[in-house]
Amino acid sequence: MADLRDLYQEVILDHSKRPRNFRQMEKADRLAEGFNPLCGDRVTVFLKLEDGRIGDISFQGSGCAISTASASMMTERLKGKTLSEAETLFSGFHDLLTGKPSAGGDLGKLAVFSGVCEFPIRVKCATLAWHTLRAALAKAAETVSTE
Repeated sequence: MADLRDLYQEVILDHSKRPRNFRQMEKADRLAEGFNPLCGDRVTVFLKLEDGRIGDISFQGSGCAISTASASMMTERLKGKTLSEAETLFSGFHDLLTGKPSAGGDLGKLAVFSGVCEFPIRVKCATLAWHTLRAALAKAAETVSTE
C-alpha cells in the first residue's frame, strides 16, 4: 500500500511541477474564475466547445500542488468528452474526494486523489478547478468560491 501511495504522490507532484494545458486559451468560448480563500488557490478555466464536446480546455492560475495537479489532470481527462460525460466525471471525482460510493464511471488516473478524502481541508483544493469548470459550462459570471 505504501508503494501505491508513493506512486500517487509522484503523479500529483509531476502534474503540479509540469501542469498540462497550462495556458490562456485564445478565443475561448467560455471561461470562469475560481478562488479558494482558505488556501489562496486561484484558477481560470478556458473552454472551446465543438459539436457538444469539449474540443479544447486549458487553465491558468496559482495554487498548491493538489490544486494545480487536479486542474492539470482534469484538462487531460476532459478533452474530447461530451458535456454529459464531463458532468459524470465531475460527480465521480467529487464522490471520490468526499468518500462516497460513486456511480461516476471510470476515473482513470484521477483515482490518485483517493487519499485526499483523509484530509477534508484539501478537498476544496482538489475540487476548485472542477467547480470552476462547471461554472464555465453554465456561463456563470461570478467567481467560484470554495467557501
